Amino acid sequence: MTILFNILLFIHVVGAAMVVGIWIANMKKPTVHPRQRDGAYVQLITGIAMMGILPMIPNSDPNYFKLGIKFAIGVAVAVLATIGARKAKKGEEISTGLAHGVGGLGLINIALAVLWN
Repeated sequence: MTILFNILLFIHVVGAAMVVGIWIANMKKPTVHPRQRDGAYVQLITGIAMMGILPMIPNSDPNYFKLGIKFAIGVAVAVLATIGARKAKKGEEISTGLAHGVGGLGLINIALAVLWN
């Protein structure tokens, strides 16, 4: 189970890189790219899978309060990224607040993962 968990964690980090990396790359002209939506979905799916596997790993002590907050933020990122991707597909203007909401909340989620023990 540990190997599967680590594979999922790797994919989860790639999803985070998709969300935050594109946000940082487009900082001069903030927008929401469809790959940010894909990264948010990757994070949600792998995060849920890791939460399911975590109790089966020996000597793990999951903090479900932290994981619940991270899940709620992840859902918010996915919803905002989906709204932004749909607007981009229609050719509508994407507000700066929406773009920064996706990237900023993604960055906050990374910070919670790393800094909250």
